[in-house]
Amino acid sequence: MTKLLLKLFVRNHEHTDDPKVRTAIGTLSGWVGIACNLLLCLGKFLAGSLTGSVSITADALNNLSDASGSIVTLIGFRVAGMPADEEHPYGHARAEYLSGLVVAALILIIGFELAKTSVEKIFHPAPVLFSAVAIGVLVCSIAVKLWMCLFNRKLGKTIQSTALIATSEDSRNDCITTAAVLLAAILEKTLNWRVDGVFGLGVAVFILYSGAMLAKDTVSPLLGENADPELRDKIVDYIRVQPKVLGFHDLMVHDYGPGQRFASLHVEMDAREDPLECHEMIDDMERECYLSHNVHLVIHYDPVITDNPELNELKERVSGLLTRFDERLQLHDFRMTQGKRHMNLVFDVPLPARLRGKEEELTQYLENSLNLAGEKTYHVKITFDALEFNP
Repeated sequence: MTKLLLKLFVRNHEHTDDPKVRTAIGTLSGWVGIACNLLLCLGKFLAGSLTGSVSITADALNNLSDASGSIVTLIGFRVAGMPADEEHPYGHARAEYLSGLVVAALILIIGFELAKTSVEKIFHPAPVLFSAVAIGVLVCSIAVKLWMCLFNRKLGKTIQSTALIATSEDSRNDCITTAAVLLAAILEKTLNWRVDGVFGLGVAVFILYSGAMLAKDTVSPLLGENADPELRDKIVDYIRVQPKVLGFHDLMVHDYGPGQRFASLHVEMDAREDPLECHEMIDDMERECYLSHNVHLVIHYDPVITDNPELNELKERVSGLLTRFDERLQLHDFRMTQGKRHMNLVFDVPLPARLRGKEEELTQYLENSLNLAGEKTYHVKITFDALEFNP
């Protein structure tokens, strides 16, 4: 069914790197979600009204919130597909994250209202009329939601969309909550237990939890997450094998939404190389990263002195001292400035989060260790980077 819908409604659906195709797939998911959820809402509302079941009626409201969420997702993909303009030079792709945040807010509101109704039902229980119609509606709902879960999961993986993956998980949760409602109806009929309000409250708690997790997942990229490890590996694996590249560091990836990623990276090359040739190679690397990984990469050229024995020996000594202090510590951009009575050693150190606050201790340790021999006085000038930016 998924392949058929893609073939019917998304032109060139195989070209998922095309922003237009991505928008079309997100739009398809939105319209399918609206149609299915509205039908389920109507069926459950009628069944809940006929049986007097607050949990079935609550589940209908949950489907209504899902339909609203599909509308928001639909709008989000439409806005995200808009091209960059003067006010938004990085595009509008983050609208997809914002739509997920709105969906999370809707889920939380519905969960809160359901919890209030369920608590009232617990303290003032009323019999639930058991009917074949109600059971049929709930069973059909589970089947439809299971299909929607698989449908959105496939689309989400196809275009690597966190919004559609979240929609898939929401449909999976709906399968679980509807099954709980069905179990409540059976228990009330067979054992005469007044558990409708209790199960309704359980559904509410589950909805609130799902909404909170969805909010967390959508807020995180808006705040600024670290680069996706798979994307980082693709970039550094490509850079690492390029000729004349001696090292690299400070990879920073800025996510402006799916398909809109900008990155910067420092690349070290021998200072004796022709700078014009190095510049041309860097241009080629930047262009290839965009074509292969859809990342707007800017590379900073770091010329490295490799033919100074004293500098190389000092670099090795400092590297060894850093490793002795903590095995995760490394350095880059190592330089030295010779004075009459002392020598300045200038370099950068990517610092793990657990060592933050120990910068002064580390600096003092290096100076004391280097100055033990007393032949020269060394002063170290360290720029501490975030380890997360140094693969």
